[in-house]
Amino acid sequence: MPPGQGRADPYRVWLSEVMLQQTTVVAVKSYFERFTQLWPTVQDLAAAPDDQVMAEWAGLGYYARARNLVACARAVAALGQFPDTREGLAALPGIGPYTSAAIGAIAFDRPETVVDGNVERVISRLHALEEPLPASKPEIYRLAAAQTPTLRPGDYAQAMMDLGATICTPRSPACGICPVIEFCQARRLGIAAELPRKMPKKAKPQRQGTVWIGFSGSSVLVETRPDKGLLGGTLAFPSAGWDGSDLPPPALADWHELGLVRHVFTHFALDLTVMTAELTLPPERGRLVPLGEFSATALPGLMRKAWALARPNPARPATTRRHGKPTSET
Repeated sequence: MPPGQGRADPYRVWLSEVMLQQTTVVAVKSYFERFTQLWPTVQDLAAAPDDQVMAEWAGLGYYARARNLVACARAVAALGQFPDTREGLAALPGIGPYTSAAIGAIAFDRPETVVDGNVERVISRLHALEEPLPASKPEIYRLAAAQTPTLRPGDYAQAMMDLGATICTPRSPACGICPVIEFCQARRLGIAAELPRKMPKKAKPQRQGTVWIGFSGSSVLVETRPDKGLLGGTLAFPSAGWDGSDLPPPALADWHELGLVRHVFTHFALDLTVMTAELTLPPERGRLVPLGEFSATALPGLMRKAWALARPNPARPATTRRHGKPTSET
């Protein structure tokens, strides 16, 4: 059955699921709306320039998702359509077990077992699983698979995710209005709010680094980060140290320190020293962009924080062109 005749558009299901990885619905909403306006079909997205997609993604974080998004769109465009099996979907760039199951269930109405963080919580409470995450994941999946229906599996998958997001919430679950309260063993034992249990988190390691924001007249020095690695493929200022690199300043100049910005990534916390200078010699890395053409909204969150310290005075303002409300990366 084609999209629009009883089933969800696989392109929109895929796009939303990729954006929602590690990110809240509130943060994703404006990005999803903008992407589907700019690129209404997967073929449109496949034809988009990489740098434009990265600029529109800026602020959403986890930039490998954006690179995989373009690669996957081009793979689907080459195939002519999205595969309708979980195996075919899982073979596409950036699509793992959860995303392939979600697309299979929601877009193609296949009885796939869809387990995200919300479903993990619902299943843990329904069955009063005491074993902490992530060790309990195999048992959660087994139980979830056992109750996945063959009738309307897409509706069921979305209902389970919505149940966890709106009623069976991490804190203060609204058990009184839960439609499955009579089946909930954790509620019966009085431990619903305590589940799922989790292993204690390890303290994040601390890193240090330096970022250089250089000006040359009415231009600012920027570079595109390597495709692979942290903030891969994004527009940024030259930097070093925090990402494992050991690069010198991008130009000979009288660099002076503006201050420190702090940022938290998934696996580490960062203190980044912001340096600035007026460049008198050509830079050895990066490129100069006129401030009238520079948009801070194309920068990832870490670089926006650095720009907030170095941003010129009103005599040399940054452009106010926006791509939608930014959100911090994690």
